[in-house]
Amino acid sequence: MLKPEEAQRPLTVTELANEIRRELRPLTALLVKGEVTGMKQGTKGHYSFSIRDSQSLINAFIFADDAKRLAMLPEDGQVFLFRGRVDYWAQYGAIRLIVDQVEFDDVGKLRARLEELKRRLELEGAFDPKRKRRLPFLPTSVALLTSPTGAVIHDLQETIWERYPNMGIVVYPVQVQGAAAPMSVARALRRCNAERLADVIVLARGGGSFEEMYAFNTELVARAILDSKLPVVTALGHTSDRTVADLVGDAECRTPTEAGSRVVPRKSDLLQHLSDRRRRLEREVGRRFGQETERLARARSNIARLSPIRQLERREQHVRDQRRRLHTALAVRLRMSQARLTASGGLDRVRRVLTSRLTREAGRLEGQRQRLVALSPDSVLSRGYSITRDKRTGAILRAAAEASVEQDVTVQLGSGDLDARVTAVQP
Repeated sequence: MLKPEEAQRPLTVTELANEIRRELRPLTALLVKGEVTGMKQGTKGHYSFSIRDSQSLINAFIFADDAKRLAMLPEDGQVFLFRGRVDYWAQYGAIRLIVDQVEFDDVGKLRARLEELKRRLELEGAFDPKRKRRLPFLPTSVALLTSPTGAVIHDLQETIWERYPNMGIVVYPVQVQGAAAPMSVARALRRCNAERLADVIVLARGGGSFEEMYAFNTELVARAILDSKLPVVTALGHTSDRTVADLVGDAECRTPTEAGSRVVPRKSDLLQHLSDRRRRLEREVGRRFGQETERLARARSNIARLSPIRQLERREQHVRDQRRRLHTALAVRLRMSQARLTASGGLDRVRRVLTSRLTREAGRLEGQRQRLVALSPDSVLSRGYSITRDKRTGAILRAAAEASVEQDVTVQLGSGDLDARVTAVQP
């Protein structure tokens, strides 16, 4: 305290400021409860705001380094329990509470705000399963958004590479706790989508208390997940409550190990599956080849059976058989007639009648043979006609409309064959 005699001498502003600072020195490690108002962030990452109750108000300040360590950043209208020290800032002539730790005094109000956010997002359809993106069957690379230190990143990498040794992994370091965590996660999600170095995103942390997990219950992180073009898998640890990030994410896992197993298939299983599919395919190809070979053989047999040449040969054989049977019958009848005529003396007359009849029958058969020969394909072809077949199937083309441009055909002539290709079709 100033002595009475010293009070008579005017003090400088600096001397007065130093005296005030000395008087405030005992006010360290204080706990202050109050409602936040006027929260602002400075250009260097510091935060200034006021704490009030029903009767009084005091200015407060959080340095950027302390803000990064906080589990959450205070927001206007919320009641918190602040730990800090009182300091006098001479350059501003202001007394402020320098805050280094923040805890919720009324978790019930925070949960009420969280439920209100969930209701709004649900009304927008943010939780609808139909909206959620499908995970890729086999990604070329996986993006990991998590703290670069600790067991989470190690577990994720170990699980992924154990299942698929050459799987690509891209790590995006983010703050998973503290006042800066929501913005850190949102920026990393946007960057991951912009760079497109991966096909799926895993957002992970190792669990924690309700306050420690607060970043994943913020609207900023929820909107970033909803805006992502890449599917997002959350792995936020064993918690009693599902976070908003879990609800809007495309897939939810409880542990990093589960997330690694969800996004990457086991390579050995894929190779075994491919081997099984190859064997089944080989068996099916063999079976189909046998069926098609048998069908082709039947088709060739039918073609040969229905060939005009084969039909002509069968008709000529039929004529020969009929001629043979006729000669046999006539010979029998001749012998019987000769026997009867010998007895009656009319043998010469019968011989003349039979000879005349045989001559007529022979002439008629010869005429039929000549007509069959004239109608045979060889005779038709020898007169300048031709038979055109599809080179692949052997089917006879009877009309121009049955052919197509660039079709390979075989042309059978009176002597020899021609291989040709259709250049134009004129129906």
